[in-house]
Amino acid sequence: MEPRIFQLNCSTGGVPKLPVRETALTSLGLVGDTQAHSRFHGGPERAVCLYALELILRLQAEGHPIYPGSIGENITVVNLDWARLQPGSRLALGDKAVIEISSYTVPCKNIAASFVNGEFKRIAQTTHPGEARLYARVLQTGFLRVGQPVLLLESTSKNEGGGLIPRR
Repeated sequence: MEPRIFQLNCSTGGVPKLPVRETALTSLGLVGDTQAHSRFHGGPERAVCLYALELILRLQAEGHPIYPGSIGENITVVNLDWARLQPGSRLALGDKAVIEISSYTVPCKNIAASFVNGEFKRIAQTTHPGEARLYARVLQTGFLRVGQPVLLLESTSKNEGGGLIPRR
């Protein structure tokens, strides 16, 4: 199955972020989403937060009460090889949006309700590599809808014109 946008999530600050069917992606994130603590969230380098549905399901199987949007991710993806993503990875979302992973997120106590015994550090990159949420900057804006494709891209100097090509 092809990688897709499973859910788009917005809030007026805090968690959980609630599902929306569609919204615009701007250089500062999803329209309709704001952050309560801009010192730690948001801005051009942390415009969107992503997480994988498969990781949510794995955490649920461990007994955690997590669900899409509950840990503050803006875009929940499905069928994407999460282990291949790292800072610098680029994704095409929908028809024309492009984002670049800027960093792993550092989990905070605000998402504790999504974890057994409040163990929010369960998704820390330092203790569980490959299971952290990801922050991304927006390279190209666009309009996003649930169900749209997600494509892992790569930049290569061999690509004439220096653009992005799909990574297979």
